[in-house]
Amino acid sequence: MKEKKIGKVIHYFSKIKVAVIEFSVPVSVGDSIRIEGGENTNLKMKISSMEVDGEKIKKAKKNQKVGVKVNSKVRAGYKVFNNNK
Repeated sequence: MKEKKIGKVIHYFSKIKVAVIEFSVPVSVGDSIRIEGGENTNLKMKISSMEVDGEKIKKAKKNQKVGVKVNSKVRAGYKVFNNNK
């Protein structure tokens, strides 16, 4: 399956390592994504948890902004791709 851009990073909270991502397609906990940007950011990960306004959710709707726990620093403007094999 070819990778497709599915969203972008809107904000990053460095102390809690959470990226706010606006997804252009519905996504679920457990989906694999890849975040790309800057000179050497190419982060592949599975979505382990998502939150909206402090509430944990299992699925994000199209165009919804959600907080996603990440294990590496990202910045606003980085692109998010689906990484499902």
